[in-house]
Amino acid sequence: MRHCEESPPGQLLLAIRQFNSGQWFECHETLEELWIGEVGEVRDFFQGVLQISVALHHWRNGNFGGAVSLLGGGVKLLSHVADACLWVDVAQLISDANRVRAALEALGRERMAELDPALVPRLRTMSVQS
Repeated sequence: MRHCEESPPGQLLLAIRQFNSGQWFECHETLEELWIGEVGEVRDFFQGVLQISVALHHWRNGNFGGAVSLLGGGVKLLSHVADACLWVDVAQLISDANRVRAALEALGRERMAELDPALVPRLRTMSVQS
């Protein structure tokens, strides 16, 4: 069982690179292997990031309902997690996911492709204090 204060496993570092380069489906696959064996806070972390990744995949593929729903689900899971988990800035991700969800809802299904790319969340890592 992992704890949020620990160093990230290599698979998470791969998932971060995938997420930030727009390989959201691949990120989901990488994270799925991690969250299945976890419990508690770290499980919610992995599953929350996974859901946001799939939401962005849905957005890119024109699935408005899936994108909006999974952004909300991911934020709900991440709200049970510390502000930083496995070096990832969870608080920033929640803020970014809420912002992109609001922007999508404002655009609506017909205009969802007009989403400002600058609003697409990124996974940010935090420096570790020793």
